[in-house]
Amino acid sequence: MDDSLFFLPASEEHVAREKAKARELRRSQWWKRRRAKGVCHYCGESFPPRELTMDHVVPIIRGGETTKGNVVPACPACNAEKKYQLPLEWQGVLDGDE
Repeated sequence: MDDSLFFLPASEEHVAREKAKARELRRSQWWKRRRAKGVCHYCGESFPPRELTMDHVVPIIRGGETTKGNVVPACPACNAEKKYQLPLEWQGVLDGDE
């Protein structure tokens, strides 16, 4: 099912601007230290830091911004499973309810 049926996506300009900010933030020492811990924000499992991706807790497409308070390290499986969902929408997956 098309995810856009459930929410109005952010503008293309917003998405492009926030993706550029994310590329910049990935190069920062702050992000490198955050990822170096090697722990997925969602499942709590340990991973080699290079495997962790930057996830926007409130997705860019849902109006989220690239700020230190909105990005977390996530394992590829959690990031792929979460997709464009907000934390509240995805909570059942984390709790094992789905």
